[in-house]
Amino acid sequence: MQILHFISQHITSIIDILLVITIIILLFRWLRGTTATRIILGLILVYVVWKVVSIFHLTVLSEILGQIIQVGAIILVIIFQPEIRKFLYLLGNRKFFKWFAKYNKDEDIEDDIDAIVRACKRMSASQTGALIIIARRNPLNEIITTGEQIDALVSRELLENIFFKNSPLHDGAVVIKKHRVAAARCILPVSKSTSLPSDIGLRHRSAVGITSETDAIAVVVSEQTGQISISIQGNLQQNISPTVLKQKLLGKIEI
Repeated sequence: MQILHFISQHITSIIDILLVITIIILLFRWLRGTTATRIILGLILVYVVWKVVSIFHLTVLSEILGQIIQVGAIILVIIFQPEIRKFLYLLGNRKFFKWFAKYNKDEDIEDDIDAIVRACKRMSASQTGALIIIARRNPLNEIITTGEQIDALVSRELLENIFFKNSPLHDGAVVIKKHRVAAARCILPVSKSTSLPSDIGLRHRSAVGITSETDAIAVVVSEQTGQISISIQGNLQQNISPTVLKQKLLGKIEI
């Protein structure tokens, strides 16, 4: 009875807390896999420190952190302007609730993976260089806009034709997004990590660069050796077989 009495007296506060938690969870789902999450976590950390400092009445430090929090709100609006515009557009779209209901539903992507693996196997045998980026939660829109828009179904034949040595699209990366080859000849950020092997080329460093900044998966076929490599979360694993590649993709990709 005491618990029910407590709940009835504080029902508004409980609803308020639950709504805040729900908003935070949705926000992190929306931005998961992007560098934006690190910025938000940094601001949350500053806010927590500010509250702790206020409790101990450290006036000067509390004032400084308070000003940072106020400026941070403006910075967030500037940094996340594309995301805010996209979210507001989504709210006004009739498909919003349909999207919300299916947000966490994994799709069948075995056909895509099979096409990627078969293409990599054949390109490995012919020592055809390739760099394939598979988007996950992060849509990679800023990367897609740097290349040539394709928007075609994923197939072994298409991937092989794109990376054919005389093809005008073979330089750069192919981005696969939502069962489609979204673009080719895309420009990626290049990793400058000193921990990488000194003999790897631009394709491998680009693979590490994009997977360090996003949740994408990068698959590389070396033009010099024909070896297949995969990069996930900034980690590069070289010289893997097509069978291992398929197993890793099946275990990691969630669209």
